[in-house]
This record gives sequence, C-alpha cells and structure tokens, in this order.
Amino acid sequence: MKLLIVEDDPDLRRQLVSILADKGYTVEECAEGKDAVFQGQEYDYDVAIVDLGLPGLSGMEVIRAWRQQQRDFPVLILTARGHWQDKVEGLEAGADDYLVKPFQPEELIARLNALVRRAAGHAKPQLTFGPISLDTVSRVVCLNNEEVRLTSYEYRTVEYLMLNAGKTISKTELTEHLYHQDFDRDSNVLEVFVRRLRQKLDPDQTLQPIMTVRGLGYRFNPDIKTQS
Repeated sequence: MKLLIVEDDPDLRRQLVSILADKGYTVEECAEGKDAVFQGQEYDYDVAIVDLGLPGLSGMEVIRAWRQQQRDFPVLILTARGHWQDKVEGLEAGADDYLVKPFQPEELIARLNALVRRAAGHAKPQLTFGPISLDTVSRVVCLNNEEVRLTSYEYRTVEYLMLNAGKTISKTELTEHLYHQDFDRDSNVLEVFVRRLRQKLDPDQTLQPIMTVRGLGYRFNPDIKTQS
C-alpha cells in the first residue's frame, strides 16, 4: 500500500517511515503543508498520515485542500492535540481517523489497516473468495484453510489485488502502490510474482483467481467460488 507521511518532526518522521516500511507500506514523506497539498493532488495514495502543526499550511488546511480537489484517500491525523474540539475539527475537515501522540505503533498500524480496508469496501480484516482467504492483520494467505507461503512482495501483490477484487489494476498502478522506488520497473519482475501467485493459489488450475486483462493489467476474480 502506498502511504504519505506529512510530519515536520524529522525524528518522528524517520521513525514512522521505518515502522511502516517494515509493515509492507510503500512510504513517501514531506515536512511542509504546501508540499503535502501538491503531493496529495498529483499522486495516488492508499492512505495518508497528517500532523496538524505543520509549517506554512496547517494539517487542517492540507486536508481541506485535498477534499476540495476531490482527493478521497483516507487520512489519519496524528498530533499532540488531544482536546475533543480538535478531534471534531479534524474530522469535519475531512479526516477519517485521529490518533494522539504519544502512540503505540501497533495501534497506528491497526488504524491504518482498517482505513485501507474500509476504503476498499471491506469492514472485516479477513478477505475470503471461495477457498482463498487473506488475513490483513496476520498477513497470512490460505488456500482451503492451509497457509500459502509467500514472499513479502508476493503478499503485497495478492493483498492489493484482493482488496480491489473485480477491478482491473494496471501494472503501473501495482508497481507504484506496492513497491519502493528502487524496484526494477522495466523488468518482468511483476509478471514473475503474478505467475508464482497463480501457481501457489491455483495449483490445479481450476480457480483462475488472478486474471490477465490483455493490454490493461490484472484482475482478482471475485467469483472464484462459483468455479469447480
């Protein structure tokens, strides 16, 4: 998942980048409100973390600007302001959740995962399509209740496709939302991941969970339960 951190404290920003990258997020960052408005308007994100006390434009102004530009990715406010009035103002500005500093990393991750799931239309942490299930908390994928061993990149790929089941996802979108800047975008690495996933999720070639949409990308088939 592609995430934007807007935080002017360099130490906290580095900490957040480290925590979230370890959890599989593709993280981008900025320290000023104006830069945040630009990045949020120009690039697609799955979720953003915004501090309220930013230099230049405040976090509230950043969120309002995004919403006025019809940028609807979920936003988590992360700030030292704990008064209920600040929370109300933040939510009314267009934020989706609010976490007060200091915070526990586990709570931050849980809240972010929930925001991403809900934005994709999934309330529960478990995604299930026929015999294939994925737990976004434990990051485990199962086929017929048996765990499927996946690499980190393979898991990120199938999680994104399953969260967006039924939608055609281009190779460019997959690459930008899941992989870091040093990922070899000109290679066939993504095709290799998808081929391996097909072999692991559909060893008998009866389910066809990941379908290729010629010239457009890939689509996770939400109707695999109807196939024999």
